[in-house]
Amino acid sequence: MKQVYVDWETITGFVKEAFMGYGVPEDDAAICTDVLIASDRKGIDSHGVNRFKPIYLDRIKAGIQKPITDFEVIRETATTAVVDGHDGMGQVIGYKAMTMAIEKAKKYGMGMVAVRNSTHYGIAGYYAEMATKAGCIGITGTNARPSIAPTFGVENMLGTNPLTFGLPTDEPFPFILDCATSITQRGKIEYFARVGKDTPEGMVIGRDGKAMTNSEQILEDLVSGNAALAPLGGIGETLAGYKGYGYATVVEVLSAALQQGNFLRMLTGIGENGEKVPYHLGHFFIAIDTEAFMGLESFKKTTGDILRELRGSIKAPGEEAIFTAGEKEYNHGLFRKDKGVPVNEAVQKELIEIRDVLKLNHYKFKFEDTSL
Repeated sequence: MKQVYVDWETITGFVKEAFMGYGVPEDDAAICTDVLIASDRKGIDSHGVNRFKPIYLDRIKAGIQKPITDFEVIRETATTAVVDGHDGMGQVIGYKAMTMAIEKAKKYGMGMVAVRNSTHYGIAGYYAEMATKAGCIGITGTNARPSIAPTFGVENMLGTNPLTFGLPTDEPFPFILDCATSITQRGKIEYFARVGKDTPEGMVIGRDGKAMTNSEQILEDLVSGNAALAPLGGIGETLAGYKGYGYATVVEVLSAALQQGNFLRMLTGIGENGEKVPYHLGHFFIAIDTEAFMGLESFKKTTGDILRELRGSIKAPGEEAIFTAGEKEYNHGLFRKDKGVPVNEAVQKELIEIRDVLKLNHYKFKFEDTSL
C-alpha cells in the first residue's frame, strides 16, 4: 500500500484547532501541537499524530485530563522550583517547566524544576532539545503507568520511565538521547502481533517467571497484569537487566520524591471501583548552562569531536554506518521536510472523525480524494 502523507501546514493547523475545540486555550494548543508535530518530524511516529486522539483528546473527553492548565509554582528558590500541574496538558506543563529551568540556569549556572500531578508530555527529547537551543545541557525524565517488573520480579511496578539527555554540538543537530528504561515498549509488541511475529525472548516476563513470546497473548496479559515488560537489558542478571531496573528507579524517584508526587502502583489511572482517574504523573527538568563552565563554543566543539570520532570508528562487517543519538531523527526530518506526516488508515479515520465532530469543515485531507 502506498504511504499516505498529510502536509505539515495542514496537519499543524488541524491539530491546533482540534485541541482548541476540546477546550485547550490557543497558546497552549500551539505548544501541544508543536510537541506532537516535532515527534513526527523526527520519525518518532509512536508519540506523534497517531497518538493525538487516544492519549489526549479521549482523556480530555473522559475527564481525566484538564484542557486548561493551572501551572502552580508551590515552592521556589533561585535555582529550583516545585510545580503542581493539576492534571492539565502535559506538553504545556513540560514546556513551562523547562523554560523555568533554562531561565534559572542562564542566571545561576544550573536550574531544576520538579513537577507533580501532570499528564503525558509527549517525547521527552523535545524538552531536552529546548535546553540545547539555549546553549544548555538538558536533562528530563517522567514516570508513567506501571509496566516494568523489577529484576527477579514479575509484577508491573515501574513505568517505561525515559531518562533523557540533550547536548549542544557544533553539528547541524544536537545529541539527544531519548529512550525508555524498558527493553521494549507496548507499541513494538503491537507491531509484532500485527505482522504475526513472536516477541523476542527476554523482553516480557509472565507471572510464572518465564519469558513470554506469543505477541497476542502478551498484549492481553499486559492489560490484566499477568505479564510485564523487562527492564533495559532483559530478564534477570545475565544481560544486566538490573541496570535498566536501576535507571528506571532513579527516574521514578526523581519524578516523585522531590515534589511529593505519586509513584509506582499509584499511577495506574484506575480507581478503586475500576473507573478511569487522572494519572497524576511526575516529571523533572534540569538545565545546565555551558557558559558557566568553559563556554558554549568549546563545549559544542568537544562534543562534536567525540561524536565524529565515534561515527568514524571501525564498522562491523555489513554495516553501512555508525550513528550517534539524534542523527537518525535529523535524517528523518530531512526526508519528511517536503512530505509531511505519514498517516495510516486507522489515523485517517480518526482525523476525519475529529473533523466531523468539531465541524472543522474547512479541512479537506488529500487521502479522501479517491481519484489519487
